[in-house]
Amino acid sequence: MKKFLLSLITFIIPFFTFAQELSTSERIDLNFKKYTGWFVDGIFYEIPFSESFQIPWVLIVLIGGALYFTIYFKLINLTGFYTAVKVVMGKYEDIEKHGVDTLYGDVTPNEQENLIETIRDDSADGEVSHFQALTAALSATVGLGNIAGVAVALSIGGPGATFWMILAGILGMASKFAECTLGVKFRDVGPDGTVYGGPMYYLKKGLAQKGMGGLGKVLAVIFAIFVIGGSFGGGNMFQANQAAAQFVQLFDLQGTSASIWFGIVMAIIVAFVIIGGIKRIAKVTEKIVPFMAGIYVLGALIILIANYNHIGEAFALIFEGAFSGLGIAGGLVGVMIQGIRRGAFSNEAGVGSAAIAHSAVRTKYPASEGIVALLEPFIDTVVICTMTALVIVITNFDNNIIQYGVEVKEGVELTATAFDSVIPHFSIVLTIAVIMFAFSTMISWSYYGMQGWVYLFGRGKVTELVYKLLFCIFIWIGSVISLGSVINFSDAMIFAMVVPNIIGVVLLTPVVRKELNRYMKAIKIKHQAIDDGLEDMSKHL
Repeated sequence: MKKFLLSLITFIIPFFTFAQELSTSERIDLNFKKYTGWFVDGIFYEIPFSESFQIPWVLIVLIGGALYFTIYFKLINLTGFYTAVKVVMGKYEDIEKHGVDTLYGDVTPNEQENLIETIRDDSADGEVSHFQALTAALSATVGLGNIAGVAVALSIGGPGATFWMILAGILGMASKFAECTLGVKFRDVGPDGTVYGGPMYYLKKGLAQKGMGGLGKVLAVIFAIFVIGGSFGGGNMFQANQAAAQFVQLFDLQGTSASIWFGIVMAIIVAFVIIGGIKRIAKVTEKIVPFMAGIYVLGALIILIANYNHIGEAFALIFEGAFSGLGIAGGLVGVMIQGIRRGAFSNEAGVGSAAIAHSAVRTKYPASEGIVALLEPFIDTVVICTMTALVIVITNFDNNIIQYGVEVKEGVELTATAFDSVIPHFSIVLTIAVIMFAFSTMISWSYYGMQGWVYLFGRGKVTELVYKLLFCIFIWIGSVISLGSVINFSDAMIFAMVVPNIIGVVLLTPVVRKELNRYMKAIKIKHQAIDDGLEDMSKHL
């Protein structure tokens, strides 16, 4: 451990030097690309199906896995939606806290291996509620992808990309259900009640139960390495860099000192939150995410209401463009790829990251959180990404702010222009939203990366503190240097997580189905008890 930390410090020192000499940022970018370009090219390699279009192989794995889970679990992304809403509202909190066998005399054996009855927090495993786990996971996905990424997708694929983006979000709901159920099923719970969970644990423990322990251990280590790299890069430096840029632009500041001070302040605020662990992270995200997402959606609704006469025309254009692709590079397939890519990359379904946050939930039934998790791609992609797309398409009718088929580089600026065309100066609110979303993404990804860190280097206060300190240092680094290839590499690490995760989840789908049946049976017993007049008895427990 000491040798590793010494090597890591040696690696970081040059960043401090370069951060003070910002003119050498390009040198960092070139050197980094020299040694990591092969990895980035490999992860995002596009399989050529013809001269006109190519599909990234990682996208095929993501959508292929989502389609398989949707079929295997009999459209759980649709049939489980209403149940998910009721679970988040706490309708089944009693059976999740005490167990249906305790409340209603169910004699079905409880096969959950990590049920520690003496654990803190209301006699149930976990540290946070269903709602807190959902917002913690959402905070890592809702952000720049919903604001900037959608604009870029529309500029390339046109309005029709929206249709395929929605479809990717719906399919991704099944992936989230499966991986988050496994996250709870195979989590570890420490003596003090601290939860350690995520793909590392269900890859190792779940595959060991199937006689593939060696494969599981290898995949778990690979995933842990990727999630650490992703947390420092795409989940940290990129967010800090974009937030600093928006802050400087908002107040029309000059020079690099503003970015430096912004990075320092942001690092301090993040440190205050993440040192408290998942409980404090969840308490912050349960307030930030609904508030900022609510403001953003409200702004979008105002624009839609103000342009209600264009709504039907916009949907017609989206549907027509989804199956024609006229005037767009790559035609129909090009439109499809852009929409599916944006949807899959925005909600991270299949990546495995969300399973880490959801594994900390308080429940005795793993499938209960899997059902809650399927709401995440719906909110992130089907609602928020679609809102952004509709605003851009509708405002483009009268203002001509975008030329479909011509890629834009600054998606945030395009989205801001669309909002400003109806709500003057809304770009200021949008800038604040970008900063807040970046902040919430950083604190959630800090938890993801730390789980991978302690899996590799052991649990303990010192180990966790070292990671959190490094994470905060990288916030400052990200806010003051030009990232370039660093971000390409970190994004590649995030989507490299797909490979070990999808392999494990596909192999463990029978376990997920068994947990789903167990939870649905518990719900059925509760409803039957209510019908039989036994509900009053449970209230006395």
